[in-house]
Amino acid sequence: MVQSKKGAVVITGTSTGLGRATALKLAEQGYRVFAGVRTEKDAESLKQAASADLTPIIMDITKADQIQSASEFVSLAVGDEGLVGLINNAVAAVDGPLECVAIDEVRWQFEVNVIGQIAVTQAFLPMIRKAKGRIINISAICGRLALPYRGLLSASKFALEAITDSLRMELRSSGIEVLSILPGAIVTPEQADKVEAGYQKTLANMSPEAKAIYGKNYRIYMQRAVEGNRNTGLSVEKVTNVILEAMETPKPKRQYFVAESPWQLKLKALYKRLLPHQYFYDTFYFDNLRKALGLD
Repeated sequence: MVQSKKGAVVITGTSTGLGRATALKLAEQGYRVFAGVRTEKDAESLKQAASADLTPIIMDITKADQIQSASEFVSLAVGDEGLVGLINNAVAAVDGPLECVAIDEVRWQFEVNVIGQIAVTQAFLPMIRKAKGRIINISAICGRLALPYRGLLSASKFALEAITDSLRMELRSSGIEVLSILPGAIVTPEQADKVEAGYQKTLANMSPEAKAIYGKNYRIYMQRAVEGNRNTGLSVEKVTNVILEAMETPKPKRQYFVAESPWQLKLKALYKRLLPHQYFYDTFYFDNLRKALGLD
């Protein structure tokens, strides 16, 4: 067993984007990183990019056998040292008007974003307990403010926030911190390509009746989301810096919001608490969104 300067961390979903950047950053900062990927090709790419202590592990979080194999490998590697951190980053994003999304896609969304998160946490929790480490769930702002046309992503992130709260209470006696990071759109070209291809496919599969109802608004809304992932969103470095802070601060916050305009986000959160629920969503939130984007 090899001891690291800052301890061992497991991160899921590190093939691209935020997960990859987080794995590389934590390794550079002196952590021993076990980085979950789904293919040998992604493992080799990540290993070549790393200049420090980083070990890719094959772990599709929807496959129980891969989770078990990965947890056994990490347990043997860290021994009594345990894990100082588990970062649940793996994510899937199913877009589209809820009326038009195939039920199999609904199941897939929750299999990755909810069930998979629980399965990974269960598998690695004994190692977290050994080190009195912390669990960091990568959520999203839509885990607090639901979005149109991204209702399934919003629902799964709301669920992840509830899971985070429950775990935080249940694990308090074990000295384990549980928290979440809630970023807005992040500039990741790979994600921009996925989102664009996904919404174009959904549009193509819509019936003429559905296109007449949803087509224009859906296209406008999702194109803005693509632009956020391609150009106008948060830098990956800004989010990884917050994750590092959440890993290292002695008393982490329950939620870390990451946005270009934090004051606007805090103002919306305040209005959501103070205004009647229906008025907030129907009048304040969605009306302003509709006017800003030119939706019908």
